[in-house]
Amino acid sequence: MEATGQSDRRGSRRASDLPPSEMVSFRLGEQDFCVDIMNVREIRRWTPPTALPHTPEHVLGLINLRGAVLPVVDLARRLGIVAAEPPGRNVVIVAMLGDRVFGLVVDAVSDILTVPNRAMRPVPAVAHAGDAGLIRGIATVGERMIRILNLGAVLPPEQGERA
Repeated sequence: MEATGQSDRRGSRRASDLPPSEMVSFRLGEQDFCVDIMNVREIRRWTPPTALPHTPEHVLGLINLRGAVLPVVDLARRLGIVAAEPPGRNVVIVAMLGDRVFGLVVDAVSDILTVPNRAMRPVPAVAHAGDAGLIRGIATVGERMIRILNLGAVLPPEQGERA
């Protein structure tokens, strides 16, 4: 009976009781974003991708990463942001989601953040319905509000299968 009580207490843990999340933060223009570090495979310098016809505007093309061909997404364009860095001065975050691996072009990688779960908030309802799925939450770190990227919405499955 006592073991059941312990199990019930563990099953109803509050978000503040969960361990903090490790995030890779980066900049697009003047805005801060982050992704879970467990979804980041590597960070590499800019390599011009090979363009493909009939791809969405935000898919820049493909790069060869040690024999693996990956789609590269212009994250600023995907999010509707004007990037501050000219092409060629960017970096590519190689991200993975399930069995999909793809590159995200960002202006700069800032740092690794430890974000307590109590510092994470849902996206406010005022977000545009079409864009709300791209951001899964907001993290407050010091005075900064950092958008938590929803990688699943950046590269929909049908695009990943074609690329």
